[in-house]
Amino acid sequence: MTVPVATEASLAEQIALYSDPETCPADALVPVPLADEKAFVVWQQDIPRPYLEASPAELEVRIRRARATLGKRLVILGHHYQRDEVIQYADFTGDSFKLAQHAAGQAEAEFVLFCGVHFMAESADILTRPDVRVMLPNMAAGCSMADMADPDDVAAAWDAISAAVGTGTKVVPITYMNSAASLKAFVGEREGLVCTSSNAEKAFADAFSRGEKILFFPDQHLGRNTGYAMGVSLDEMALWNWRRPDGGLTGEQIARAKVILWQGHCSTHQRFSVEQIDKARREHPGINVIVHPECRWEVVRAADDSGSTEKIVRRVSEAPAGSAWAIGTEINLVNRLARANPDKKIFCLDPVVCPCSTMYRIHPAYVAWVLEGLLQGAVVNEIRVDGATRQWALVALERMLALP
Repeated sequence: MTVPVATEASLAEQIALYSDPETCPADALVPVPLADEKAFVVWQQDIPRPYLEASPAELEVRIRRARATLGKRLVILGHHYQRDEVIQYADFTGDSFKLAQHAAGQAEAEFVLFCGVHFMAESADILTRPDVRVMLPNMAAGCSMADMADPDDVAAAWDAISAAVGTGTKVVPITYMNSAASLKAFVGEREGLVCTSSNAEKAFADAFSRGEKILFFPDQHLGRNTGYAMGVSLDEMALWNWRRPDGGLTGEQIARAKVILWQGHCSTHQRFSVEQIDKARREHPGINVIVHPECRWEVVRAADDSGSTEKIVRRVSEAPAGSAWAIGTEINLVNRLARANPDKKIFCLDPVVCPCSTMYRIHPAYVAWVLEGLLQGAVVNEIRVDGATRQWALVALERMLALP
């Protein structure tokens, strides 16, 4: 077969299309061969050519055959935001916290296939035994939010903040799970810890029990919503703009802040707005609105509730029959909840079909490639964290896992 060669201009157009939350393609959830997906041009292209044209039905047969042959040697982890044709193969599903726990609990598996994004697979490699081989189906499955916190920028911010507050004030760094292993190691070495949207409040409480200030990265919105829920006023939070010298903050602003927030965000969760909530309430009186805490502060305030994907799943699943829910999170999860709860009205706040553009890069063709490689004795797309990074990142992750 002939695969179109991407020119620099067409590549830029495709990257813009699949990175800008305002231009999500409406047909993005239709199962098609990998070669027919418009975004293939910006994905991992060293996958062998025969996988490109394999139909969804053929890939399913091949994946199930390989999965059955590998048996207990393999564990597949699937994040809630994965497309249905991938999540169906997962032994465990959940948010990043739940999957981190499952990774840590693998006592027998030789291989872990993480159907998520790069930072999740790194965490799995850190939490599993050294002899376990962790793989990511598509190495191009990253996270735009995680990319907003460069290790050098974070180190410079830490030095500047430490100099501004002096030796008499302790700053505890917390990194969201959506960050590189190097940043998990960074906080681990500085008495900090990792958190997820499931346990952010517990992480903040732990940090405040040991220090006066928190530096939280990379998602400003989770940090702001968490701090506010714990009684930290907006005036006691400062936004560190990593593009500007000293974060664009004065020494007085740093001294006043109890929480210093990194200027990062999730593009998918930025789509949700107060206007969407108002519209849902007008059109569906009595609707329950629940959103992810990566949404903007005003969106979380306007909703009835907020929480991690695990909390959203639990609240909706346990709700009484006949209840109605408008949900502000990734479309694959919302659609899956709607199918699993036919006795309830469930829809996404955003009318435009917009999956997480990087999570969506896990296509069944990549899953088949990795699994069939294992059958031939080849470990494809292995994620391996170096020893020093692993040591300190494990400290930070274990602090998180030890939270009550």
